[in-house]
Amino acid sequence: MTVAELELDAADGTGVRIGPVPGGPPLDAEPRDGDGRRYFALVRLRGRPVGTVVGRVRAGEDPASVLAKQAVDEIVVPDAPRRPPAGEIPRATVVVATRERPDRLARALDSLLAQDHPDFELVVVDNAPATGSTRELVTSVYAGRGVRYVLEPVPGLAAAHNRGVAVATSGVLAFTDDDVVADPHWLTALTRPFGEDPRTACVTGLILPARLTTPAQVLLESHGGFAKGFTARDHDPARPPADEPLFPFTAGRFGSGANMAFRAGPLRAVGGFDPATGTGTPARGGDDLYAFVRLLAEGYPLHYTPEAIVWHHHRERWGDLCGQAYGYGAGLTACLTALLVRRPALVPSLLARLPRGLAHARAMTAPRDTGAAGGFGVPGAHGTYTYPWPRHLSRLERRGLLYGPLGYVRARLALRGASRPREGG
Repeated sequence: MTVAELELDAADGTGVRIGPVPGGPPLDAEPRDGDGRRYFALVRLRGRPVGTVVGRVRAGEDPASVLAKQAVDEIVVPDAPRRPPAGEIPRATVVVATRERPDRLARALDSLLAQDHPDFELVVVDNAPATGSTRELVTSVYAGRGVRYVLEPVPGLAAAHNRGVAVATSGVLAFTDDDVVADPHWLTALTRPFGEDPRTACVTGLILPARLTTPAQVLLESHGGFAKGFTARDHDPARPPADEPLFPFTAGRFGSGANMAFRAGPLRAVGGFDPATGTGTPARGGDDLYAFVRLLAEGYPLHYTPEAIVWHHHRERWGDLCGQAYGYGAGLTACLTALLVRRPALVPSLLARLPRGLAHARAMTAPRDTGAAGGFGVPGAHGTYTYPWPRHLSRLERRGLLYGPLGYVRARLALRGASRPREGG
């Protein structure tokens, strides 16, 4: 499946056009399927992302024309005019945690250095490295381009992020991963909401697949764990959303760690990320979810903007997808355990939502018939639980849910006092 960007009405007057995604190969280099090619396309309207389409373009057909017609038929674009930006764009620190993936890191750094943001610094946190490859890359290739190298010996994504929090010099801290390519407007779009609303403590953005060439990649995208839709939304504890009865514990609805930013003060005030959560620890994940809910529990609003886009390189192999399915489940319950340990006042609220939460977990992890040859189908609508999800992955995710609390306890014992940003510091 070819991943592309489709512009319906380019601002420069060129009209409908289609092209590769940032960091992706030329469209004509992607493999054909039978007598044509299948596309997964991000649809933009005068630069604004408005939706995605999945379609087939037959041999001899013009991809831009075919997919544009499909987009007009399928995507409902709000009639409301785009609100002009207000407020200044704050200075930012971008933190990229990495471990032994210099090739992917270089691709990510190139896209981050091409941002149109007016004022930012870039920090690479080398997490528990086994070799000097990351240090060599950053200090030899990128040091003269304003990229700082920082070592964090304690393994785990949360510990690496906390190191980034500790060394950052900006009032807004943005985080992304080494396996993404950032849209040139990503950092500006991600940080602008902080300048528009002084109450906002966290902003998340849109994550889309950079490639969909294997069944594992398509299934991961189908699971709906990354994209959060094409409508900007505020999650405000002062006005709990009526359509989210589990708020604020459905943290997966708020965003993902590959595309998030925080106001430095509130994040430091709650102690940063819990180092007993996250990839690289026995907890397997949940570090981003913990930070989202922790800030919401303190009364801070969280904002989601689809205009801040990163393109994520999903893992290609089935074995990696199995590990991610298990990690999704483990990370969620590890996050909830961390919240109860760190913020016991949340216990009554969580217990009151427990019956609905269990029903939500069953729906989220339920197996679904793929209904397609080859056993994987195409990406489904995010958040609807109509996407294909094989029984084997469902079982792994549910086992992860059961393991998460134990994983968190094991991670806490392994840490034994690892440093975290001091409260209020």
